[in-house]
Amino acid sequence: MDLSHSQSNLSLGFSSSHSSPLRRSDPPVPLQLLEPAPPENGSLDVESDDDDDREVEEFRILGHSMCLKRRRDCDSSSSSSTKRVSVDSDLDARKVAVRAWGCQPLSIADPDIHEIMEKEKKRQFRGIELIASENFVCRAVMEALGSHLTNKYSEGMPGARYYGGNQYIDEIETLCCERALNAFGLDPKCWGVNVQPYSCTSANFAVYTGLLLPGDRIMGLDTPSGGNTSHGYYTPNGKKVSGASIFFESLPYKVNPQTGYIDYDKLEERALDFRPKILICGGSSYPREWDYARFRHIADKCGAVLLCDMAQISGIIAAKECVNPFDYCDIVTSTTHKSLRGPRGGIIFYRKGSKPRKRGILLSQGHESDQYDFEEKINFAVFPSLQGGPHNNHIAALAIALKQVATPEYKAYMQQVKKNAQALACALQRRKCRLVTGGTDNHLILWDLRPLGLTGKFYEKVCEACHITLNKIAIFGDNGTIIPGGVRVGTPAMTSRGCLEPDFETMADFLIRAAQIASILQREHGKLQKTALKGLESHRDVVELRARVEAFATQFAMPGFDI
Repeated sequence: MDLSHSQSNLSLGFSSSHSSPLRRSDPPVPLQLLEPAPPENGSLDVESDDDDDREVEEFRILGHSMCLKRRRDCDSSSSSSTKRVSVDSDLDARKVAVRAWGCQPLSIADPDIHEIMEKEKKRQFRGIELIASENFVCRAVMEALGSHLTNKYSEGMPGARYYGGNQYIDEIETLCCERALNAFGLDPKCWGVNVQPYSCTSANFAVYTGLLLPGDRIMGLDTPSGGNTSHGYYTPNGKKVSGASIFFESLPYKVNPQTGYIDYDKLEERALDFRPKILICGGSSYPREWDYARFRHIADKCGAVLLCDMAQISGIIAAKECVNPFDYCDIVTSTTHKSLRGPRGGIIFYRKGSKPRKRGILLSQGHESDQYDFEEKINFAVFPSLQGGPHNNHIAALAIALKQVATPEYKAYMQQVKKNAQALACALQRRKCRLVTGGTDNHLILWDLRPLGLTGKFYEKVCEACHITLNKIAIFGDNGTIIPGGVRVGTPAMTSRGCLEPDFETMADFLIRAAQIASILQREHGKLQKTALKGLESHRDVVELRARVEAFATQFAMPGFDI
């Protein structure tokens, strides 16, 4: 075995001071293992000039005394440093590779998506946003939504997760729950909250899933009357539109077709006949106050849980600018992105503790308890029954928004939202426009376009071409038939941009002008609205109004980003 080219710092040999039990007459035989080449005189003597630079250890193997010689650290430092440089160079290369895909800005990583997003940013800035369920969030909310919190998986509840590493996620969610209760002035001994639902529809379905069995009955405001499909809805031909109607049996109550107000007498009559296990108040397009006390009375008479879906008016409720459903309801759900100016998501509030003595059996399931049992049922329905891991970036963003909700500045904002809605309603009525219920008590108005001979769908398209966004609605005709003849207009978003009553007077002028353009187009093309829409963007009147709208809208600041 040729060991002349070895680079080891070890040498091994038999010691001459001890005899060998094998052949006493043989001289000690030195062994050189993985050692540098010997001097040119060929000497293999283990005693060499560099012995002073070696550390010697003696030990025995099979009765033979052996010595281990090791080079001092100074002699091996060069080879170690070479290896370290190689490892460090490899690690640097890996860091560069990770940063190459992981740290690119959006404009570099995906120019196509970036370009479209920039167009949407400009659209928001240059247009008038009048969709009642939309709003503009602050920069802090956007930063939380686009943060590293999206990386963490945290199925379960704070303190009871299915994954490790959630100590800070638990802190965020706990703080969010505390702020939610504080924002609505709720006692944590009497109310609990779940902030994990992905939307209000998810929140509502979690309530149904937790409290009901498949086929049990629910009752909410009819969608054409201003209700929400998540409360159950069948089309006139019997098609089940929402999961609430697919898995549960739903029966709606309706508004009076002449007044647009909820008919509470008929509601009570239908509820006592239908006997729902959950009675729902709240809707998507109802411009008036809700009589929660009357709902409570009806729910108690038919033995139902009273659920309020406050998605549209949650900000007004938090600011204490309307009747408070928490004084009457057992469960309250909401979105978090409308008047609350938070991220897109849902939230569930539920009573806990002792029940008031005057309340009836909540679920009429043959037994009565003096304690609310919603907490465990609802939390289990959210996860694991219906959802997976919560969106931690959304929960952090919601906590930020709820902190703002509890401030005097937010209360002033909601007061202005209501003032602006009143100003817009009055401005339209002065121009002989017909509003459902004759006005508004909250942030939205329902404009009946039938007197102008227009449909909500066509008018919405014309407004969109002029950079005004609102949404079509179906309304009840005087004979109770459903007609898509209206639009819903709301004030929260433009109020967030700093608009006041005179500004909404100007917006009313734009809306009237858009209606005039729609009438002109309809006369030119008759009922062939598809033909009219083809040249809509370039129509002279549309171009002129769009320029006026953009000049007006770009005067105002844009929350969340600069442009």
